[in-house]
Amino acid sequence: MTRIELAKKGIITDEVKLVASDEGLTPEQLSGDIASGVSVIPININHKIKPMGIGKNMRTKINANIGTSKDRISVDDEMEKLKVLVKYGADAVMDLSTGGPIKELRKTMLTKSPVAVGTVPIYEAAVHAAEKKGAIAKMTADDLFKVIEEHAGEGVDFITVHSGLTMRAVERLKKEGRILDIVSRGGSFLLEWMIYNQKENPLYEQFDRLLEIAYKYDMTLSLGDGMRPGCLADATDRTQIEELLTLGELRDLAVERNIQVIIEGPGHVPLNQVELNVRLEKEICKGAPFYVLGPLVTDIGMGYDHITAAIGGAAAGAAGADFLCYVTPSEHIRLPAIEDVKEGVIVSKLAAHAADIAKGIKGAMEKDIQMAKCRKALDWNGQIALSLNPEKVKAWRAEIPPTESEVCSMCGEFCAIRTVERALKKKS
Repeated sequence: MTRIELAKKGIITDEVKLVASDEGLTPEQLSGDIASGVSVIPININHKIKPMGIGKNMRTKINANIGTSKDRISVDDEMEKLKVLVKYGADAVMDLSTGGPIKELRKTMLTKSPVAVGTVPIYEAAVHAAEKKGAIAKMTADDLFKVIEEHAGEGVDFITVHSGLTMRAVERLKKEGRILDIVSRGGSFLLEWMIYNQKENPLYEQFDRLLEIAYKYDMTLSLGDGMRPGCLADATDRTQIEELLTLGELRDLAVERNIQVIIEGPGHVPLNQVELNVRLEKEICKGAPFYVLGPLVTDIGMGYDHITAAIGGAAAGAAGADFLCYVTPSEHIRLPAIEDVKEGVIVSKLAAHAADIAKGIKGAMEKDIQMAKCRKALDWNGQIALSLNPEKVKAWRAEIPPTESEVCSMCGEFCAIRTVERALKKKS
């Protein structure tokens, strides 16, 4: 039985008890949320990792993407990125490889990753079609589902499938006249295939087949947003909403068939539309966990898009989004380097933490209160330990050391905290 089936029968598993304990929930509450499709524990039956929950009343989780391309192929580099993203707090990792030994990398990642692993199977299917048949459009539905089955059998915990990109959505796209039609790589592969073959998206048309595979391995489906806006001007348009409506329908089918589902969301969204997008997803998809790709709140942040995404991620999380996909400083520029992964995870973690405070998640402010107390006590070791990147804080403090050890080199002898503390002591 899948997790949803067990939950529907009132059977509370050890992993539910563990996640509930980590999140400050009762096992009964979490089990009920899984049964109704508003929370998930994404773990394939063939992957042995510590369970992690995404969804209602739980901490906002973050995902980090890594993977090779034809321009940069190094399994060792990607494994080093995996170590870094785990060290700095990513809750999940997705392998987006499109070059080199794709299968080898995925299998190695599944062996070494202590966190949930996700993939986008159409990437591998498209690469195979291009290499063996000369064009992505010559891929068959069987080719695609064969790859999906392989990923599931190997232990992939969740897969992105762009099942909401239908022929009707394509017609809507043509009418809309977007500035950037489609920026989703998986979405673009499917669009090319659909137009070339004049056929419906097999991930939509054969959704039952997809559910059968997911059921077999209790693999979570992340229903991808192939029509997500790639620039602010296209945000929250009819094409995006057309796809979201379809994803809501598919979500219902999946939960009815006892498959865990996550809904993916935009993309590039103006700050004043972020909350609206979360509310739309939660309403249309009946509270299903929302996985946002950023969102980036400006289009001109090249080199700093980890920051534009963190701003949007904090706003989305505060409004109810459950899962943030990190963005690195190299977004839109190059394959991320190890340092880019590190920076992306840290700023995304900060965004998720800020969102949890805003949502009132139990215990979210505990470290902030500890940090404030350490600052009052001028306890530098405590402050460094509580930071998300202690090595950086320690190195920066050493670069321009203060004359007096208990303060910093910004204020020095004029430290406000120390001045007030001394003044209050004299008065008393």
